[in-house]
Amino acid sequence: MIDRYSRPAMKKVWSEENKCQKWLDVELAVCEAWAEEGVIPQDDIGRLRQAKYNHARMMELFETTRHDVTAFLTSVTEGLGPEGRWLHLGMTSSDMLDTAQALQMVEAGELLLKGVDEAIKALGAQALRYQNTLCMGRTHGVHAEPMTFGLRLALWWEEMRRQRARLVDACESIRVGKISGAVGTHATIPPSVEDRVCQRLGLQPAPVSNQVIQRDRYAHFVMALALVAASLEKFATEIRALQRTEIHELEEPFGQGQTGSSSMPHKRNPELAERICGLARLIRGHSVTALENVALWGERDISHSSAERIILPDSCLALDYILSIFTRIVKDLRVFPDQMWANVESSRGLVFSQRVLLALVDKGMAREAAYKVVQRNAMRAWDHHEDFRQLIRADAEALAHLSLAELEELFDYSYYTRYVAETFQRIGLLPAGVMA
Repeated sequence: MIDRYSRPAMKKVWSEENKCQKWLDVELAVCEAWAEEGVIPQDDIGRLRQAKYNHARMMELFETTRHDVTAFLTSVTEGLGPEGRWLHLGMTSSDMLDTAQALQMVEAGELLLKGVDEAIKALGAQALRYQNTLCMGRTHGVHAEPMTFGLRLALWWEEMRRQRARLVDACESIRVGKISGAVGTHATIPPSVEDRVCQRLGLQPAPVSNQVIQRDRYAHFVMALALVAASLEKFATEIRALQRTEIHELEEPFGQGQTGSSSMPHKRNPELAERICGLARLIRGHSVTALENVALWGERDISHSSAERIILPDSCLALDYILSIFTRIVKDLRVFPDQMWANVESSRGLVFSQRVLLALVDKGMAREAAYKVVQRNAMRAWDHHEDFRQLIRADAEALAHLSLAELEELFDYSYYTRYVAETFQRIGLLPAGVMA
């Protein structure tokens, strides 16, 4: 991932330094396990604990070996004495690589969960703030019925909580190590060593493996990231839509001195939300690659390896970045309740069409006949820019069933928001019995 979209903590997780350190951590954990098994003498394990890798030497050796693991191991053993022979005892490359990569993914997952938690917290605070702020609900991009802006945010809050649960599950799925030797038979390294290594590293041993940790686990992880990104894209798309000049109910943060266009000084573009949408597409594409990495030949091939060097760090870096952007947008979102109200009123009472329809039916009118009465007036309101409420008040067929007083009760916006607090209680944004 390019630096523009990389935050320091996540960048450190996927750095070459952290990767190589985790390789060494795995190798030394295996040596410790062998020592506990009585294979490596205590004098040797004491010296092995001082082992260090030499990245510059590793890169130099790689030019000859064309194998990063052998180059790494040689760079370590060159700094040791005879005790260096114990490194990589009974192991195959994937024992070290996959177990170390699991440690990196676990680290990355913990950062992502923090980012998700921050987004959830920001959404919850804003949902409560705008719980009763009336706005227009839209279907197909067209006015449907009124709702509140807080209810929309509560929907997002609940969705992000589901995504958090999925991410937790996926992080547990990749919290797995594998120290079982070539093709996973444990012929050269017993299960007891694997158990000791994984316990030391905070991982679970893979119950059964071949030469690699199975890539359905990795696919689960990347797909969970793609799902989080998909929700962020959904939310960002709505923010972009509501920032359109013709609607203008929201604006994402726009800093002092910031410019929106090189040619048009008036522009305030939703470029942060657009950036979320663009990077969410990248992560979604990586989920397809992760799925395709599940199928390998026999006990392993390395067709997955080259792709994983890109998709794992880039997916984590991109999601970490757009989570931070989204949280910033939500915290500093500019909300325009007056414009929301103006947009509600802009359809001149058409939003009450269903209430009038149901009231006429309740008064004994056939549904088909009632629908015609309401639609006739609604279409006139659309076509001639007249107020639907006034048209219904003057309609003889409607007045034959409904009094003017009854109509006034129907034209009450609070009808649409009367269960908002109860919904907040159901999802846990408000405690039971609190209606504020």
